[in-house]
Amino acid sequence: MSSDTWPPQLKDWVARCLGQMTDGNRTEAQTELRQVISDAFNNKTLWTTDWEGVQLQRYNIGFAGLLPAEFVRSLSLMPKAPLILNNLKRKIHESPMVTSKKAKKSALKNVNAAPEYSDQAALQRRAARFQREHEIERQKSYSNGGHILFRTSHSNSHLFSQSPTAFGNGDEPEADPNVPNWDRFTIVGTSQELFKDYLRLTSEPKPEQIRPYAVLQRTLLELKSRWRQKTSYNWICSQFKSLRQDLTVQRIKNEFTVQVYEIHARMALEVGDMVEYNQCQSILRHLYELGIPGKVEEFTAYRILMLLHGRNRSELNLYVGQLTPKQKDVPAVRHALDVSRALSMGNYHRFFDLYLNSPNMGAYIMDHFADRERIKALMVMTKAYMKIPLSFIQNELAFDTLAQARDFLIEHKGGVFTNPNSPEHEKILDCKQAAAPLAQVYDEKYVKIRIKGAI
Repeated sequence: MSSDTWPPQLKDWVARCLGQMTDGNRTEAQTELRQVISDAFNNKTLWTTDWEGVQLQRYNIGFAGLLPAEFVRSLSLMPKAPLILNNLKRKIHESPMVTSKKAKKSALKNVNAAPEYSDQAALQRRAARFQREHEIERQKSYSNGGHILFRTSHSNSHLFSQSPTAFGNGDEPEADPNVPNWDRFTIVGTSQELFKDYLRLTSEPKPEQIRPYAVLQRTLLELKSRWRQKTSYNWICSQFKSLRQDLTVQRIKNEFTVQVYEIHARMALEVGDMVEYNQCQSILRHLYELGIPGKVEEFTAYRILMLLHGRNRSELNLYVGQLTPKQKDVPAVRHALDVSRALSMGNYHRFFDLYLNSPNMGAYIMDHFADRERIKALMVMTKAYMKIPLSFIQNELAFDTLAQARDFLIEHKGGVFTNPNSPEHEKILDCKQAAAPLAQVYDEKYVKIRIKGAI
């Protein structure tokens, strides 16, 4: 639960509570603070709670009546009623005259103990002073270059800023249904430019540089048209990243957002840009978990294939174990699970049959580990046979042409034929001579992991 996802009102409340803590109560108070926030997170009330009315009871501010029912509890950190220092001094002064040195030390010890109780009064004064300073700082921030600043203290010293021009002047704007947990600090873009190159943000976003929701919808339609016209992927990718950035800055999370990431992910798969694909897949998983509709089953299958590509069996087992029987019965997901089963059993014939019959864009992912499985299959075949026709290898391992099969064998040091000068359709692989080089290449390319800089 990152503080980056907290509502601004919660950040203000945390800052106020941290400022009221002393060295004597900080550990226990922070524990109680974390518990309150954790309860709100678990109950999904982070954005619906009126945090200005929520106060830890230890500060005795009297806002308990404004708390939601789940927050009303008897806190162990409530301080005992503070004793007045003047009364303690008066009692000491009114005590009989002390003449012995031992008695004087005892009386002095009682006086020195008084600050323990006076710390409570100091705490109240410090809290009130911090509250006044906090309000003054907030008022200053409205006139400081038109920015509203939110700060936490100590370990949570992150800076959050928004521009009030994002929501205009005067009355509170109407909530945007496309923005979950919308508040008045949500930025709304004003730019009407359809296209904008992607640039990483190095400062707070400005509304005049951000495209609003309606413009972004037109941008997506135009980008889809440009892609069909075979426009350069580098330009398309930059435009999609800037589109995604504008959605993120304005906190727009809806079916349109899902559509943008799904389309960009498919384009990335088509050109083999796995870095961009992985970024889209990660965000899509989060959006699906929010309950936003999309092509969930299609990208569930892609995720299974990606885990097979990375040979991440532990995460694959965990992920598949979370799928429902209904999800597993969807054709795309069932195909991905069949691929997993074929690999675990070493059934290369079944694997390449599934490879040739992949639904959606699954074959684009399988392309990335098909060569690895081809070498593994050839290692098995060269141990089982003395000679293999090149045409058999082409059909069994899903090569498009005989020439492609021949070039693959030569590239991986297994192109040893009994009749090298014969036509392609007559060539015969010498399994005994090809077995050892193929195993060596597999070890070097797919087993040994070379870490740069490792000793």
